[in-house]
Amino acid sequence: MPGEEYDGVAGEQRRPLIINHDFDSSVDILHQNEDTISPLPFSHTETLALPSLPVPNQRLASLDVFRGLTVALMILVDDVGRAFPSLNHSPWFGVTLADFVMPFFLFVVGISIALVFKKVSSKPNATKKVVLRTIKLFLLGLLLQGGYFHGRGKLTYGVDLSKIRWLGVLQRISIGYFLASISEIWLVNHNILVDSPTAFVRKYSIQWMVSILLCSVYLCLLYGLYIPNWKFEHSNMLGSSHLSIIQNVHCEVRGSLEPPCNAVGFVDRLILGEYHMYQRPVYIRTKECSVNSPDYGPLPPNSPGWCLAPFDPEGILSSLMAAITCFMGLQYGRIIVLLQDNKQRVLLWSVFSFALLLVGYILEILGIPLSKALYTLSYMFITAGASGLVLTAIYYIVDIEHHRKPTILLQWMGMNALVVYALAACDIFPAAIQGFYWHSPENNLVDASEALMQAIFHSEKWGTMAFVIVEILFWGIFSGFLHKKGIYIKL
Repeated sequence: MPGEEYDGVAGEQRRPLIINHDFDSSVDILHQNEDTISPLPFSHTETLALPSLPVPNQRLASLDVFRGLTVALMILVDDVGRAFPSLNHSPWFGVTLADFVMPFFLFVVGISIALVFKKVSSKPNATKKVVLRTIKLFLLGLLLQGGYFHGRGKLTYGVDLSKIRWLGVLQRISIGYFLASISEIWLVNHNILVDSPTAFVRKYSIQWMVSILLCSVYLCLLYGLYIPNWKFEHSNMLGSSHLSIIQNVHCEVRGSLEPPCNAVGFVDRLILGEYHMYQRPVYIRTKECSVNSPDYGPLPPNSPGWCLAPFDPEGILSSLMAAITCFMGLQYGRIIVLLQDNKQRVLLWSVFSFALLLVGYILEILGIPLSKALYTLSYMFITAGASGLVLTAIYYIVDIEHHRKPTILLQWMGMNALVVYALAACDIFPAAIQGFYWHSPENNLVDASEALMQAIFHSEKWGTMAFVIVEILFWGIFSGFLHKKGIYIKL
């Protein structure tokens, strides 16, 4: 949303959105050419028993399908969320279908890293490539989500640098990719052959300790940081005049997870500044802030002042916990590398996934709510467990039973995830099409097509749903065209 030796390696997002069916020397985050694997021997016995029989490369089409499914879900929830608020992101606490998209991306990134870095011949060289791709990914995200492209319905572009948004989907993926990759390069002893549970623990123990440290830092700041009173500025339009209003928010608390007084928002305001954060926060759809909750709507009477305050859903502090989802994906990727038996892979993945779901559910019962905006610990476990189950199901259908025709469009989209994400999910293509209109900007092909669907179904909601499904099918076919023509994009 990167194998072979990373001497020659690799999200939101990326590397070459697919070059060939072998491990390539460059890695894309939303699509990484790591989907061909050569499993390592699990024990010394197996190594000695088959000294001259190389294990054939295996193309994991399931990773492409999973990646394509994630991109398709992103398009679906982004474009249908207004018509069906239940599909949109949860206003604050709880989870909806949209809240699984980001964890799916991060989880697949973790799997890819495990495959790419299963052997590292040159740590400095690998580190250099990771740093370069992290920077490229971050800058691409800044271009796509920093405010330069105004999106569908707004035929303008450009951004005031004093108000550019620094973080976003690709930036968060770049952070998770960087932390997981660097730990895989420097904190894993690649000279240890995993031939026993003890060897497995010795090989990865330092990396697990770093994961626990990241979680601990996040939890300590989330529950221990003192949040003082603060204020923000917003503009109201009265008639033809613009008035700038200073709004005070009262906090003076620790450990609050509510919208106005949490540590995640405080850290972002302190480091990024309120003008460089997302200006249309998800909590504007809560009951306190919308008469149409969980949909957008007018402010209720006597609504709290913080309803219009900026909040970044891909903030600095929450990105630390989001990176742990990449580390979770690493563990699933290691099962691919270390085990050759499909039944063993499916069994272990299933056990781990249900265990993660159980831990997340217990944490919620104990008082840690599910929140994508804060990326709480319970949310991380629940979504990582769900990611594991989806991966297991897709792997069984696609790579074990070989039912690939029903998922071919998703596979193509996964192979060209960066293209689809940039053009579709970031509205570049729809905005470009809308630039050609007849007499009035409203008379354009995109809006006319959606209106036609609504007329056919005699429903604004279901017409929009049909329009988005056709849109997803279009991008699947377009991705297949790129794949067959050998057109790829490298980052």
